[in-house]
Amino acid sequence: MAKVISLLLLGLMLVHIIRPLGLPGLRKRGDFWKIALVALAAMMLTVLIRPE
Repeated sequence: MAKVISLLLLGLMLVHIIRPLGLPGLRKRGDFWKIALVALAAMMLTVLIRPE
């Protein structure tokens, strides 16, 4: 699951660099780092809730 989330968010970051998404807070190409923060938080959340 973590690999799927990371691949999707990496693809979203690449698309945003090529053409900005236009969402609130993501209007410039330089805002791709915000997607990276969401990706980091999502991966941390999956590690926290993963059963051992």
